[in-house]
Amino acid sequence: MTSNLIIPGFNPDPSVVRVGDEYYLATSSFEYQPALPVYHSRDLTDWKLIGHVVEQPGILEKGVRTCGGIWAPTIRYHEGSFYLIGTDAMGRGNLLFTADDPSGPWSDPTLLGEIHGIDPDLAWDADGNCYVTFSGLLLEPPHGHLGIQQVRIDPSTGHILEQPRSIWSGTGLKFPEAPHLYRVGEWWYLMIAEGGTERGHSVSIARSKSPDGPFIGCPGNPILSAKGTNRVVQNTGHGDLVIAPDGSWRMVLLGVRTTGGTRSFSPLGRESFITSVEWVDEWPVVDPVELPGVVSAPTFSDEFQDFRLGPEWIGVRRLPSAFAETANGVLRISGEHRTMDDPEPTFVGRRVRRLDARVRTSVSTRRGVGGLAIRYDEDHHYDIEIDGDEVIARATVASITDERRMTVPPGSIVLFAEARMPNGMFAMTSDLIALGFESDGVRHDVAVFDGRYLTAETACSFTGRVAGMYCVSGELAFDFYREDGVHDAW
Repeated sequence: MTSNLIIPGFNPDPSVVRVGDEYYLATSSFEYQPALPVYHSRDLTDWKLIGHVVEQPGILEKGVRTCGGIWAPTIRYHEGSFYLIGTDAMGRGNLLFTADDPSGPWSDPTLLGEIHGIDPDLAWDADGNCYVTFSGLLLEPPHGHLGIQQVRIDPSTGHILEQPRSIWSGTGLKFPEAPHLYRVGEWWYLMIAEGGTERGHSVSIARSKSPDGPFIGCPGNPILSAKGTNRVVQNTGHGDLVIAPDGSWRMVLLGVRTTGGTRSFSPLGRESFITSVEWVDEWPVVDPVELPGVVSAPTFSDEFQDFRLGPEWIGVRRLPSAFAETANGVLRISGEHRTMDDPEPTFVGRRVRRLDARVRTSVSTRRGVGGLAIRYDEDHHYDIEIDGDEVIARATVASITDERRMTVPPGSIVLFAEARMPNGMFAMTSDLIALGFESDGVRHDVAVFDGRYLTAETACSFTGRVAGMYCVSGELAFDFYREDGVHDAW
């Protein structure tokens, strides 16, 4: 049985486009850079990261607050060009990028300064009119929500050609968002998310003979929701439709894999899933998102042999190249006296992709202070840090910090962070995170912290666990980074 999970780890708000026999998918990146990852597939099952839309400094607003940054991209193809539109939330606003090749380079963005809202979508009618449909959530004063809105634009300039109008905004649940507009047969379909991106998340749809309405809602709305079910995958919503290689229909969407005795926690945040769609009486009927008994659990290793970091490495609010470099099989990070509490730490991270993740790195040159961290945001992170002849295990949760210390021998040392299943069928936490080091083949746990504080539900973050290496002061050299698991699959 094939898993519904297609891109594990923090990869929310997927949008997909088919061009010939190729598929391209983009997801949100929030405060991380490079921003807006783009994935490629030929079968909607196996996906490869091929680049980012934003790979240069200075394009996005600097210093956006936690959970700001790039939200909810829509990727489309029209008359030989790729388009991607998204929101630099709490920053510059709605931005439109173009490219000849989705692996890049992408253009500098066109600012859609006359559109006030989030989650913009792009669609063209037969006459070439370009429609932007968006969620009228006002992030700046006066705050409020205007429902789903739509406007025609000139995509070459970003200027609106009319005043935005309110159109169908769902069944009345909170936060109507993530609109996508499609022409299927004789109908125009407007699909949205509503209910909030938490446990009430759902997908609803309406149709009209015209792209600007009036829209009539589907009698079976919401057409997808995990609310009130015992499914492992919850928060299912924010979908985008696509035709599969065999001519059938699919929906890509976000969801969370929940853990704990009451399924209360999602350690990895919102991930990308796919499910089947059938058309009945010209309405889509969507299969619920179920996971098989075994989920393929990817592993990853980087020995830093290349002269630049691979595309999977990201920094917080800036590019890792600002403070890190690879050469001669090591990653060197120069400290700037910024801890993991800082909004822009000297941290090179990667999205954690396994629920049972064990991440390790070897510190070969210890001329500084730093180590290995698992981050949700600057207020929620667990660190295992080298400082002279001590190793420090640290848990930071909001305004509370807990530290444990142990003396370590000189020379190269391997640091690790490991997610472990708690004992007991009805354990009320998500997992336990062990922080420690390996020396002369012996593993030492310095501390074991409760993992529930690094979950979306506790941190209240739109992101997920990101693990990697950091340096506070001086310089550290790391020989390798590996992510595997305690179990073969989880």
